[in-house]
Amino acid sequence: MWYRKNVGGRERAARLIGGGLMLICGVVALHASPLGLLLSGVGVATLATGVFGYCPACAVAGREPPRG
Repeated sequence: MWYRKNVGGRERAARLIGGGLMLICGVVALHASPLGLLLSGVGVATLATGVFGYCPACAVAGREPPRG
């Protein structure tokens, strides 16, 4: 792999749940308005970090990968 995972198991689960909720709220609750589309985009990015276990922002900040 070309990257080291820097998101742990519980945080990955939280990112998956939170990203899914942001995506649904942005499209359904906000009726795909500009704000809703922005929220959906952030939700997709959050989902992706949960799926892959890697967050580029955390890597730039120097976050160490989880141990154990």
